[in-house]
Amino acid sequence: MLTPRSTLSRRVIAALDASPSRIPVLIGGCGSGRTTLIQQLRDRMGRAPTQAIDVERTATTPERFLHAISSVSPVPFGEAAAGTRAAFDATLDFFSRARSSGGQPVTFFLDEFLELRTFESFPGLRRVLNDFIDCISASGNRFVLTSRYVVRALRLLRDRSARFEVIHMPPLAVEDTLDIVGPSPDAHEAEYTARSVQALTDGRPAYVRALADELASMKALGGGDPVSALVSLLAPGARLARLCNFCYELRLHRARGYGALKAILEILGEEEGLTLTEISHRLLRTPGSTKDYLSWLEDVDLVTSRQKRYSFTDPLLRVWVRLHCRPTAPTEDDLAREVHRYALPRLPQQELALAAAGGGSSDEDERKDWGIIEID
Repeated sequence: MLTPRSTLSRRVIAALDASPSRIPVLIGGCGSGRTTLIQQLRDRMGRAPTQAIDVERTATTPERFLHAISSVSPVPFGEAAAGTRAAFDATLDFFSRARSSGGQPVTFFLDEFLELRTFESFPGLRRVLNDFIDCISASGNRFVLTSRYVVRALRLLRDRSARFEVIHMPPLAVEDTLDIVGPSPDAHEAEYTARSVQALTDGRPAYVRALADELASMKALGGGDPVSALVSLLAPGARLARLCNFCYELRLHRARGYGALKAILEILGEEEGLTLTEISHRLLRTPGSTKDYLSWLEDVDLVTSRQKRYSFTDPLLRVWVRLHCRPTAPTEDDLAREVHRYALPRLPQQELALAAAGGGSSDEDERKDWGIIEID
């Protein structure tokens, strides 16, 4: 069965093969599969001239960035340049004019392209991202860009060349999740497990993979269910706890007002769907200051506003904030309580009915303990 995820590669390839080629811009949150997709795309292109660049890892100074991409480039490169502006201009010239030894256009994959903004702290480089976008939109080469910062990418590309094709990374469908979770002798149980995993993770690939791996480990020891696996993964130092902590700190450090922004996230962790006025009262700051703080959180995709009410963009990150942004580490009871509060509204209806009834009416239902009944 075709899903939005399984057809994503075809959509990107179609954009690259158009005449003139379009520039796919893959945007999505942490763990949404952007990097994995461009690796798969590059593999599919075989012997065609390509170059993958991890901008986040290599954007230090313009001179070192130029050296980093030229030293591993599969295509001929011109002379090195001295000075920040000259080095950046040489980089743009390379992106614009590079050709293979046979004269073919090159396909560049730039992962986390917005990190080029790092260069704007150097003299004479105040419009780095705008210069880059202008350069590649006029180039005869092909480009695939990615970013974890959705709002910033959309703002940068607003009113730009129609050559850019923004692609939001879709969540994994149940069918995709079932492929990752793996087969089971009981097809019905396998489908419900996949539906539960997909619902608990919002189909985010990194979360799905973590939950699937934890389920496999638990089943190897004699049993396990998605809710229990999620409890285990959000414990201090566990895989999802580390991933959420990374995303939380990375985005906060890309924004302004670190301390105040953390305070707002804690407030929204306690209660979501609050208005600007309600948040400002709890924060003990003016509505004007609070509006600035919220705009900075939106700018790094940590919160979303719908009908003037604010909530976490990633609901699982909210669970992590409730558990770990506190004076002491969560206990096992804390983990179980918070995960069950999060899971109950999301689990497939059959499981909700089972939980509400306090148990199943068949032996199969009794064997399938989702770890919910004991929690009030």
